[in-house]
Amino acid sequence: MSDPPDSAARRGVAGPGAEDAEVGALWRRYRAGDPDARERLVLTYAPLVKWVAGRMRSALPPHVEESDLISYGLEGLIFAIERFDPKREVRFETFAASRIKGAIIDELRALDWVPRSIRARAREIERTASELEHKLKRAPTEEELARALRMDLGDFRDLISQIASSSIVALDDNWNMASGDAPHLLETISDDRASDPASLTDSTDLRDTLSEAIARLPEREKAVVALYYYDNLTLREIGEVLGVTESRVSQLHTKAILRLKGSLREAVKT
Repeated sequence: MSDPPDSAARRGVAGPGAEDAEVGALWRRYRAGDPDARERLVLTYAPLVKWVAGRMRSALPPHVEESDLISYGLEGLIFAIERFDPKREVRFETFAASRIKGAIIDELRALDWVPRSIRARAREIERTASELEHKLKRAPTEEELARALRMDLGDFRDLISQIASSSIVALDDNWNMASGDAPHLLETISDDRASDPASLTDSTDLRDTLSEAIARLPEREKAVVALYYYDNLTLREIGEVLGVTESRVSQLHTKAILRLKGSLREAVKT
């Protein structure tokens, strides 16, 4: 995913110079122990929380309110401010966006709003897609996946729609479920607990694996991934580009994610 827009651009500040100087002064005051500086930094970067929440909202069920996501994300922003280390040479917006998203996901998972049956079927599709790709040496079609799952095509598409409406997993989630220190796939952010060269090598290997897995996706799913994560288009805008409905784009996105998760989990095992 491309970096989130900087706070100056989001707030419509005329010139970046003054904004950078002001924010830099806030950071210096905060590190010097000024208790008011943290609150000012939270206010400065609050639009970033709204940006992340808005991106996530489109993939969630209608009953999930964006205001709730923003509330959850603010906890992640505060954590990011407290833990940010400029010596790592990572933009704060990039570092914070990951923590904000993580805080939102953690809270949603704690609420346990996703039915266990849906989670189980999603994992079943991941495994089946990975097994078929290994067997066929290419990405399986919808029909092949449905047949392997012993479902007719209509029921399979309905299931994909259900998973799409209850999924909070994206390409920048943590795919290596066996390790809490695993890097995100589309962002290179050093972990405070795992900054040794070996972990950086693992990050490179995972990103290479991801690139290969994306290259094997069917063309339409590959286009959705590129337009959503790299060009930052909404599902509705992608539908206009591809000439399909927003719900169809949502299905394509979900299938791509399930395929990629299956491929990457297989890679992690080896």
